[in-house]
Amino acid sequence: MARKKSKPLDAEFVMFDVVYTDGSRRSNRRVPTALLGGLDGDEPARDAIMEQDRAIAEKSGMPALEIATLARSGKVVEKPGRKVG
Repeated sequence: MARKKSKPLDAEFVMFDVVYTDGSRRSNRRVPTALLGGLDGDEPARDAIMEQDRAIAEKSGMPALEIATLARSGKVVEKPGRKVG
């Protein structure tokens, strides 16, 4: 008997990789899918992650770091002067 293909799941969250200005990196930061899309694209994710960082900084007593780059997890980000592929 043939197996039916499953329908794509509507994900509640999109994962992002964040690189901070001090060079540190955090992978798989969750952002609600409802915030993304539209004319702003992924830019609302920056605000959501900054809010998460503020909450973490408040609890830890450490200052929040400034975000340098933000990209969806799994996407290859090309660095200047380096070929990807």
